[in-house]
Amino acid sequence: MNEKRYNDFPAFFKGLFHERVQKLSIDGGFSCPNRDGSKGTGGCTFCNNRSFNPDYCRPTVSVARQIEEGKRFFARKYAGQKYLAYFQAYSNTYACLDELRKKYEEALACPDVAGLVIGTRPDTVDSEILEYIGELARKYYICIEYGVESANDAVLDRINRGHSFKDAERAIKMTAGRGIHIGAHLIFGLPGESRQSMLAGAVRLSELPIDVLKLHQLQIIRNTAMADEYLSNPSAFRLYTLDEYLDFVVDVIEYIRPEIYLERFVNQAPEEYLIAPRWGIKNFEFAAKLDKRLRERDGWQGKKYGELEV
Repeated sequence: MNEKRYNDFPAFFKGLFHERVQKLSIDGGFSCPNRDGSKGTGGCTFCNNRSFNPDYCRPTVSVARQIEEGKRFFARKYAGQKYLAYFQAYSNTYACLDELRKKYEEALACPDVAGLVIGTRPDTVDSEILEYIGELARKYYICIEYGVESANDAVLDRINRGHSFKDAERAIKMTAGRGIHIGAHLIFGLPGESRQSMLAGAVRLSELPIDVLKLHQLQIIRNTAMADEYLSNPSAFRLYTLDEYLDFVVDVIEYIRPEIYLERFVNQAPEEYLIAPRWGIKNFEFAAKLDKRLRERDGWQGKKYGELEV
């Protein structure tokens, strides 16, 4: 029995595989439509992929070699485990089907790889791509993680996202029913977004057929357009304190659909990249504080589901 007051994805994940499974980040050399000129240039204002790519994750080497280097890295810590190839950098469905097939199947052919996690944007999938990924899902664990980031179109426009929340709704509904696990990602604290807008957006997203939700606080990362904006006008940002964010996450948990699994609540960029906020906390440490705060407030996932008008 899960003693947590929310659906804990790591616990579900362990039960699904019955052994340790490690994600291996892969850089497939893809781009994004707001980088290559299709919808814009410069990418999202908050994004610096180097701040979360491990050293072994390099688009200049093959997918198979990245996996082998990643396995060697984790083998020093853990013995005898399976892996998921995590296509993480940029938009990993943003290519022709032949290229996607080549890279996905190269990853799946590697020993001990049990499936794929495909990070992408909701405006870079179509029925042909999803049909193929659905075929893979009949044999392997396959999850598509959609970077939704916000349900507020004005905020999405401000951060140069290049897609709308309707694009996210369309993509998630198209993906559902194909045997593909569906994840979604939100960032809390983006400039121009109010607390009420973030809460309502989380509820709207939770009402879509997603399986897993990943959250994290806005971080100001060096060598991004947002960092330049923040350093020139910090008053335009409302960065959370750790305690404020903790209470807000409790609110989100209480209002969202109770069946969704929650995978992550915070992210911590490496010291050399992070400008603010400097909390110095890892996801498991935050989760322990969250468990305590939920007990203190007698809160649980879905406690207030359906009470918020969105």
